[in-house]
Amino acid sequence: MSGSETIPRSTAEVLRQLDESGITRAHWKIMFISGMGFFTDAYDLFIIGVVMSIVKHQWYVTPTADGLVTSTALLAAAIGALLFGRVADMLGRKRIYGYEVLVLAIGAIASALSPNVWWLIGFRFILGIGIGGDYPVSSTIMGEYAGKRSRGLLICLVFAMQAAGLIVGPGLAAILLATGLGHGIVWRLLLAFGAVPALAVFQMRRQLAETPRFLLASGRHDDFDAAGRSVLGTAEQQHRAAVEEASSPARRVSFADGFQRLAQRRDLLTRLIGASLAWFVMDFAYYGNTVSSPKVLAAITPDDSLFWHVIMQLVVFTVAAVPGYFLAAWLMDRLGRKAIQNIGFLMMAIAFGLMAVIPGVERFVALFLLIYGVSYFFTEFGPNATTFIYPTELFPVETRTTGHGIASAAGKLGGFVGVLLFPIFMSRGGLHLAEGAAALVSLLGLAITMLMLPETKGRSLEELSAEPV
Repeated sequence: MSGSETIPRSTAEVLRQLDESGITRAHWKIMFISGMGFFTDAYDLFIIGVVMSIVKHQWYVTPTADGLVTSTALLAAAIGALLFGRVADMLGRKRIYGYEVLVLAIGAIASALSPNVWWLIGFRFILGIGIGGDYPVSSTIMGEYAGKRSRGLLICLVFAMQAAGLIVGPGLAAILLATGLGHGIVWRLLLAFGAVPALAVFQMRRQLAETPRFLLASGRHDDFDAAGRSVLGTAEQQHRAAVEEASSPARRVSFADGFQRLAQRRDLLTRLIGASLAWFVMDFAYYGNTVSSPKVLAAITPDDSLFWHVIMQLVVFTVAAVPGYFLAAWLMDRLGRKAIQNIGFLMMAIAFGLMAVIPGVERFVALFLLIYGVSYFFTEFGPNATTFIYPTELFPVETRTTGHGIASAAGKLGGFVGVLLFPIFMSRGGLHLAEGAAALVSLLGLAITMLMLPETKGRSLEELSAEPV
């Protein structure tokens, strides 16, 4: 259903009511169920830095294997995003929702049982498939239910659940290390915990209803009306019956169809390239710094123990990163996506640049941590949030999760490259080379945003996806 198609008056009225709706109980429920996946994603992706600080000494891991362990999940996430993103446009959001966290949980449990580093790499690949699949489906479900004045807030809050994962990861690691348990048990417990929140929301995700906009695009006007009125709080019982009918979609399209549709419209292709490139450079800088944060902190306080490096990581995340997530959510529908992404990329470039050019910055611990914290704050306030929101709003409903999946995959590829290269930069040129690279790609992200991406705040999804006149 493109924005230019003629739709019945009653259908148009339900769409208008959905767009004008405030935040309902149904919206908060969907936000929580979707957001718990991102708590798990953040935990699983970033705890591996702590785990490898332990494992590399037990298994005598080579630098190559170390890089593969920390980056393989990101490479697999690119595949998962493409696969789940396309299938969700073909079969429906409800039809596959929940299976991505099941794959994630299987990968987390298997990783905890790994007998050696190569098995760990393989199981992290499985985990990454599930992580990648969560991005396009969760974002789109939230976006297709939300009203246009609160869409940015709600999608951003889904993503902001990462903040809890960032805190729980090093927090749990610090507790386990402080107990005196053997390090061989600690790292396995840390990896296994990643399955707990994923399994907790599996059944809740399976019970979520199909989104009204996908039902409409599938030609199910009666189901669309029931689903829409349920979100608005006027037809809960009617909607439950509609949910059962909606579980088998009426239309069938090929796997390649969505990619072809995105390529055929010049405006959509420009948006797709812009969103994908911005996400690539953002994740290059972000994951390179975050997954390698134990190495970064070890570079400035080499005499401290792993426990104190984990505590420092926890403080940086709590003081700098978490407020950035929630300030972004509060301002997303006020300032707009483009403005926030521009501010974020610019401040990231300045912070990374300062770490790269100040001579001996790693010797001034307080100064370094201040700049490092600023980089985290503006990453979370800026493009880490907006690159997730943008693809939900830039494409028509028939290709929405496909487009999001491509952009997500580009981001995870950027993260894979960043995580793989960051330790190499650190070993060859220290913090100056690693942070200098992060500063340059942040400037590139600023240019991409300014030239290729529109402002989307306050506009309906149908208006945003309409073909140019």
